[in-house]
Amino acid sequence: MDKELLRIVIIATGLIIITGMLAWAFFKSKKYRQSLDDFDDKIPVNTERHLREPIDDDDFPDIFDEEVAVTLASAAPQGGEASKSGRYQAPASDDRVEHDDEEDYVPEPRFAAPSIIQFTLVANQEEGFNGLDLAHAFNIVGLEYGNLNIYERLDANRLVDFGVASMVKPGTFPEHDLEAYYCPGVVFFMQPGELDDPVAVFDDFVQTVVFVATELDGTVLDHEHKPLSETTVELIRRSL
Repeated sequence: MDKELLRIVIIATGLIIITGMLAWAFFKSKKYRQSLDDFDDKIPVNTERHLREPIDDDDFPDIFDEEVAVTLASAAPQGGEASKSGRYQAPASDDRVEHDDEEDYVPEPRFAAPSIIQFTLVANQEEGFNGLDLAHAFNIVGLEYGNLNIYERLDANRLVDFGVASMVKPGTFPEHDLEAYYCPGVVFFMQPGELDDPVAVFDDFVQTVVFVATELDGTVLDHEHKPLSETTVELIRRSL
């Protein structure tokens, strides 16, 4: 009788243990699935898209003095030089920007470099620039007196990068008696469309103008006859 009772107790205990294990496994699985659901709910969903904003360029009108332009055209290098590139063309771009309202969007206008970039150096003194002082300053920066009777910056192939003309008609400088020559100012000019590397030449162009202005005590004016500013220089440079 004692053995039979002991067997029943052992069987009952085993059933209780098995039932407990099954219940523990069930609750553990349910808790795991719940934790997965909570983790998914915490994942942020980024639905925003950021568009690249177009760069706004400032306006740069292509204006230069007509009388000086005639002198520049006559002083420019002859167009038959094969080593120079063709006329300047504004760089084409296929970049497109998406806009929420295509109908209301108005694209920014493009600004090309002027066909002739012209900076004027005006003397601060009433008597103007003396011929000897001009020749000395031009010699320091490496400008050469050319066969057109103006000063020129020549490249390695002896072709003109830019020139300097007098403000006194017809724009030429005398070859002799420089001590007796005076002029109120000079005009630096370049034609970017005739250059292989207009940006590099423009940098040299600006540095030369600024140096000569400092050397001779003059004021540099831009194409609109306003004091030359860094903003104007950068705007022209970006348009090349």
